[in-house]
Amino acid sequence: MIGKLSICALAAVLLARGAALAGTAEVEVTDERGHPLADAVVELAASQPVASPSTRALPAESIIDQRHETFLPLVTLIRKGGHVIFTNNDTTMHQVYSFAPIKQFAFEIDEGERSQPVVFDRSGIAAIGCNIHDRMITYVYVAGQPWAALSDKSGHATIEGLPAGDYRGTVWHPQLPLGAAPIFFALTVSGSGARAAVEVPVTAVTAKKPMHMQMY
Repeated sequence: MIGKLSICALAAVLLARGAALAGTAEVEVTDERGHPLADAVVELAASQPVASPSTRALPAESIIDQRHETFLPLVTLIRKGGHVIFTNNDTTMHQVYSFAPIKQFAFEIDEGERSQPVVFDRSGIAAIGCNIHDRMITYVYVAGQPWAALSDKSGHATIEGLPAGDYRGTVWHPQLPLGAAPIFFALTVSGSGARAAVEVPVTAVTAKKPMHMQMY
């Protein structure tokens, strides 16, 4: 009995220590004028081997809706191997397609319909459009790492459950200049967490969907 109690006590100590070592990264994303930037994907990769999380916070399934000839949301973040379901709550048919290297597909979806799950088994970015309405565009970001988050309207992204250590971060946004690489930054996470501020040189929103479709 004593041996079992000792083992349980040791396990509790180890779990508590592991929880203490897990930190939270708070990343503020702004444009060059210092304005908060929503819909930016912040992804962290450990610079050295660390324990992988027992559960992955990134969703395995996401919904992209179509309303008023617009994809909602603009950016969807999912885990590698996750899938997206497209819904059409518009008053017209849409023809959804992607030419992205990580995923190619094309299908029609009529008013009130749902698509079959579209599985994304490769990490990267897919720009998705509608062949009927050229101005429609949405992006699916498939994270290759378990630690990633999407910035909110205040430009704030939170990534929890990070083992202590050094990380190489990237920030991607759909308004990065054509052909530009994600913005890189370094981050050191301790038990108390970490904070970073990243500036992203975005361009104005223009009708350049065909070029984006070639990129992603």
